[in-house]
Amino acid sequence: MTGEAFDVVIAGGGPFGLMLANELGRRGISAVLFDEKASTAFNPQANATQARTMEHYRRLGFADEIRALGMPEDFPTDIAYFTRFARHELARFRLPSAKEARERVLTMTGSWSAAELPHRVSQKFVERVLREHAEALSPISINYGWRVSEFNDTGDAVTVTASEVEGAATRVVRCKYLVGADGARSAVRKALGIRYQGDGGAVRDFFGGKMFALYLRCPQFYDVVPFPPAWMNVAFNDERRAFMAAVDGKGEFAFHTQLKDGEREDDISDDQAIEMFRAAVGYPIDAEILSRGTWTAGYALVAVKFQQGRVFLGGDAVHLFTPAGGLGYNTAVDDAVNLGWKLAAVIKQSASSRLLETYEQERRPVAIRNTGFAKNFAESIGNYAPKLGLETQSDLGLEIRKEAGAYLEAHGRAEFNIPGVTFGARYNSPVIFSEAADDAPDLPDVYTPTASPGGRAPHLWLDPHTSLFDRFGFEWTLLRLRPSTCSGDELVAAASMMSMELAVVDIESDQLLELYREPLVLIRPDQVVAWRGDDPAHGATVIKTVLGYSHPHDPAAG
Repeated sequence: MTGEAFDVVIAGGGPFGLMLANELGRRGISAVLFDEKASTAFNPQANATQARTMEHYRRLGFADEIRALGMPEDFPTDIAYFTRFARHELARFRLPSAKEARERVLTMTGSWSAAELPHRVSQKFVERVLREHAEALSPISINYGWRVSEFNDTGDAVTVTASEVEGAATRVVRCKYLVGADGARSAVRKALGIRYQGDGGAVRDFFGGKMFALYLRCPQFYDVVPFPPAWMNVAFNDERRAFMAAVDGKGEFAFHTQLKDGEREDDISDDQAIEMFRAAVGYPIDAEILSRGTWTAGYALVAVKFQQGRVFLGGDAVHLFTPAGGLGYNTAVDDAVNLGWKLAAVIKQSASSRLLETYEQERRPVAIRNTGFAKNFAESIGNYAPKLGLETQSDLGLEIRKEAGAYLEAHGRAEFNIPGVTFGARYNSPVIFSEAADDAPDLPDVYTPTASPGGRAPHLWLDPHTSLFDRFGFEWTLLRLRPSTCSGDELVAAASMMSMELAVVDIESDQLLELYREPLVLIRPDQVVAWRGDDPAHGATVIKTVLGYSHPHDPAAG
């Protein structure tokens, strides 16, 4: 088939590519997605959906669907540390079940004031939901079993050739933009000659080197382990360190251990692999291997560019994480949200093409930030080695276990109580009316809600079941907190002139006014504050600036 035309071609059907398809399709932008896998992921892969990602799923209308997936709703999402899973529990950082999260989120304030709390669910389940919703959008065509084999950016369009993986068919598609969503080994990135920068492979006692992964079924696990169940189980001993996420809460697990010197995947039989699992459990348990493979821990890499001409990159194609903290997949979803509304606005000609330059300007610093946080988490657990005598049944062994437990409990809190990572990322680009720099340090575990432009809009529950975010428009929102005295009429008129889809939301609330500090707040489609103030003297300039037509620090910006 030749001569097809779409607005966007997406090369890759992981979380970034599928989320981008949803963002574009909801906005009426036609896109075709090609992925060389036969379907969405079989292996569990990422296991933690952060609160910000869940807020994006809520914005798209399927957060409840995601929260119902994975483990039973009353299954605890604790992070538990053991010498071996069936031997000694060292520490436990308690986190709510899905049911508790739905209840608690309605009453939480401060750092964790959010429309959604995190959810522990394997990526394999999330991808199915993202695919199902993307396929339901008429402008979107999802095609697994196809790979982008070549492309040519002609300056005014991109011609893409896709080839069937299990056949001889080819398709030639002409599009306005190509997006490389094709993962760590991105063929699109390599064809552009764009390289990674950063830490290419730290060596540690754990979480630094070649990791051996088993997706396995072991219902007996919950019978032989004498401790309460946990979502994340970490084995800390000098023979077989490992981490293992519960996949379904019934007996499926994603088990990961680091290969030691002399251990090679090709030399490890399935029986030997099960023995590695048994060593971490500390019990001669039976298990069935569903799949196996290797990956490399220790990466903190970010591509030097996220765009070249009409070709964009996102997700693992531009940033590689060690999965401590579960930040890679969540950073990829934020990439898709940022790029999606901008591509749609430019394609619809309701924004300047220069708006697309801010994708890299905004997302690359966040990728560097987040890979840095993940690297610190990995160093904290990976460089902490078990002391001799940890597993002995003696007073010395007990003392060593207490010491390890105190360290690991503090580490678990640091790695998994991360409102600063989740909500605190900030953008500084020409489409943001940035204010005086805040000198407060950017810490993973500290988040102080602020409506200063460049960050996520602060959250508030308006009633027991209505989030402020539920009132926002799908595109732009003008939040009017004193509508009787600050109308924002110039902004509304300018938005209309520029074909900006703007929802005007009036809420008279002293609490919100104290939180947002100004009576008028312009909020982007990604729920990021772009501008705040009172009635501006240059409403048209504000609107033009946030759409990429001028710079906020130009004299005309007032």
